[in-house]
Amino acid sequence: MSPEILLITGCVFVGVAALVGAVYQLLQAAHTSRAEKRLTRWAGTKLSSGGLSAKAKTLLAEPLREEEQVLEKFLGQYHFLRMLIEQADVNFTLAQFLAFSGVLACVGLVIAVVFRMPMTLWPVLGVGGCSLPWLWLLWRRNQRLKAFAAQMPEAMDMLARALRAGQSLAAGVGLVGKEMPPPLGKEFSRVFEEQNLGVSLEDSLRDLTERVPNMDLKFFATAVILQRQTGGDLAEILEKIANLIRQRFQIWGQVQALTGEGRLSGVVLLALPVLLFFAMYYLNRDYVMLLFTDPLGNRMLMVGVIMQIVGALVIRKIVNIKV
Repeated sequence: MSPEILLITGCVFVGVAALVGAVYQLLQAAHTSRAEKRLTRWAGTKLSSGGLSAKAKTLLAEPLREEEQVLEKFLGQYHFLRMLIEQADVNFTLAQFLAFSGVLACVGLVIAVVFRMPMTLWPVLGVGGCSLPWLWLLWRRNQRLKAFAAQMPEAMDMLARALRAGQSLAAGVGLVGKEMPPPLGKEFSRVFEEQNLGVSLEDSLRDLTERVPNMDLKFFATAVILQRQTGGDLAEILEKIANLIRQRFQIWGQVQALTGEGRLSGVVLLALPVLLFFAMYYLNRDYVMLLFTDPLGNRMLMVGVIMQIVGALVIRKIVNIKV
């Protein structure tokens, strides 16, 4: 049996196994609720004077599925990966996401084998397939953070009006979480629910700033914590934060308009060599293959890739103006 057939067989087996596992998880989630089982186990624990008991903390920290405990312990050191998934707000665990990336890497290898591409392109397609979920995750995270930042001024005004109407800060946070759409409404609702469960407002806001790395949100959390410690008119502070955010967005829009030509030029210059390579590969494969078969072509290809990366970093540095 040839190596190509063995590789295709192995990739197909991995893909089918992953598909069966995904279907099994979906069917199981439709019949039983993992959260209900977890709350049932936690309901019998008692609260100590210092907060949750040790048993409750252990139950809250452990995975919802016992078969995931070993893998979660192994992946527990990669805290930034779990935080990235949480910031993107996707319904994937870290193990499931990594498995999906591996399946797409196998799909890329299968495509390379089926279309009889040179072996030098196999790693490129494998890495490309594996990187697609990560690129999608980063895109979703950035879109969610942008939406959160755009909702901050309205949320600050709503919270300030609630405070002037005589409501407490906790009630104002709950109102913002109820009235504002996701993602900001979802995050503020989580803060409000954490307070109802006994978590202090300071700890809830600190956790919120970790889940959502936004500078304006850090200003808000700092202002709330300082006001609770030293006093002051929090409604006035929140209104000033809202005005500051709006002015910064206005300046950011002007910067985006002035740097639009540079950003578009960067996209064209970076995409043109890649598109030209695939076009020449389709029209004249032997001409392009010299980049992989000839030693001089290998050096030229390496220099070209390095120059592309350097050019991308330079263009990004020029057009990415922080406001």
